[in-house]
Amino acid sequence: MNSKNPYQQYKKIQIDTADQGKLIVMLYDGAIKFINNAINLMPPKPDNMEEIHNYIIRAQNIITELMSSLNMEAGDISQRLFSIYMYINNRLIDANMKKELEPLQEVKKYLLELREAWEEAAKKAPKEAANSQSGGINIAT
Repeated sequence: MNSKNPYQQYKKIQIDTADQGKLIVMLYDGAIKFINNAINLMPPKPDNMEEIHNYIIRAQNIITELMSSLNMEAGDISQRLFSIYMYINNRLIDANMKKELEPLQEVKKYLLELREAWEEAAKKAPKEAANSQSGGINIAT
């Protein structure tokens, strides 16, 4: 364990101790980071096409993880998110095949919006759980 650098140790601890909402936000952060990296390498030049490809694939892997983590029995919201993730994945495929900037910018916009919504939900979840566990009446409204 001492062979890892301190940043890697910090990130591992952060992931190991995060609740589900924070983990989802972290996944969005990772996807956005990889898309930004690919965007920054556009327009493609012969020497960075593989690097662009790798960043887009890493973003796709995160989208796949988000898709697989959905509880499809939870109802309509999961099905809508699945459709959004499928669309995002298809746009990433387009961006990767054609090495185009526009699909990456579109995907980034959607991911930023989704990330913001998940971050809000993650902030509210502990408060709602605490209120429901206390057995009292919620007078905060």
